[in-house]
Amino acid sequence: MAPAGAAAVLRRAHLAGVHSLAGRRQLGAGRVSMLPPAATRLPPRVSWRSVSVSSIQAEQGSGVVAGRRLWAWARSSGSFGQDDIGEDAVLPSQVVEESKVDLLKILKSANTVIPHIVLGSTILALVYPPSFTWFTTRYYAPALGFLMFAVGVNSSVEDFIEAIKRPDAIAAGYIGQFVIKPLLGFLFGTLAVAVLKLPTALGAGIMLVSCVSGAQLSNYATFLTDPHMAPLSIVMTSLSTATAVFVTPTLSYLLIGQKLPVDVKGMMFSIVQIVVAPIAAGLLLNRFLPRLCAAIQPFLPPLSVFVTALCVGSPLAINIEAVLSPFGLSIVLLLFAFHTSSFVAGYHLAGTWFQKSADVKALQRTISFETGMQSSLLALALANKFFPDPLVGVPPAVSVVLMSLMGFALVMVWSKKTEA
Repeated sequence: MAPAGAAAVLRRAHLAGVHSLAGRRQLGAGRVSMLPPAATRLPPRVSWRSVSVSSIQAEQGSGVVAGRRLWAWARSSGSFGQDDIGEDAVLPSQVVEESKVDLLKILKSANTVIPHIVLGSTILALVYPPSFTWFTTRYYAPALGFLMFAVGVNSSVEDFIEAIKRPDAIAAGYIGQFVIKPLLGFLFGTLAVAVLKLPTALGAGIMLVSCVSGAQLSNYATFLTDPHMAPLSIVMTSLSTATAVFVTPTLSYLLIGQKLPVDVKGMMFSIVQIVVAPIAAGLLLNRFLPRLCAAIQPFLPPLSVFVTALCVGSPLAINIEAVLSPFGLSIVLLLFAFHTSSFVAGYHLAGTWFQKSADVKALQRTISFETGMQSSLLALALANKFFPDPLVGVPPAVSVVLMSLMGFALVMVWSKKTEA
């Protein structure tokens, strides 16, 4: 039979679930005493923990307090075979807090699986195209804009000011984008037609890919590898995109021999919509609403991974028939060589230009992304709009997938090196 002290504890535990605890509040300390009266107090070896008033009030309605007191008495009396309840005991609230922290870590580390997600979305688009065909071209701009918003949230105005102060790096990125890459595109486009005897339209498609501006995904890749370089990458891409309204048609005319009438106003509006506005919104949120910014930051990485998967799988699924055409494998190999050469050329360009710079490795990675990744979606749109032969659009569609796979594979490799 339980001792009288234990009976008293049980009676109070029962009453705690239905009666107010106000009579036992210690207002000076802001806590509720869990100790029974002196006459019924258990042996000194038992350690009774105090809990906050707020937690008691939150648990009153369900009788949880009574259950916890009974559990504490049973543990202390040896009913569970233990008598070592002390200050180091782990409470349920502590477990919940630890789980919450672990969840945040998982959310924030979602970016590390991007290469695997990109590969998975590529395979899924090949095996079951309807899984991505619903994500049509009208969603591309908002999707890329969301990625830019995620970059803006994790950046500051000062970062962009510092990026503008590096005109030499911006010039190197521009040369890689509109000098080195078009030359490589012309080389591989000519190789496709003159050596491999592919249709002229496919060679023109490869050259068209090399004439467009930098991809917004290069900014995101740089952010994942070298976050402090993301503003510089954004400035490079914005400059190449802004001047693409003049440079892309000129290069296309020189390399392909066909003048491309590009909607200047429409392209400028796309720049504002995809790059400027989302980044500005992220910067303003970070500056004026830091608490809200901190609340949404953990959820941006997994959402960004999902959006990236859609941007990769959709063009492939929509153009699956052209990609699986008799010329598909040859185009894949040519574009793989083109992108590989572009990544390598950009990396070595920066290494030669900034060999004495303290952050030469970060600059090499940034300019490599800028040179190797371009707006293949823009090339695809131009091909569909201004070229009557549908084969011109095949290389841009393949380029979207290859560029993403190769770029984020480099992210995975280079991220591990920067963390080491």
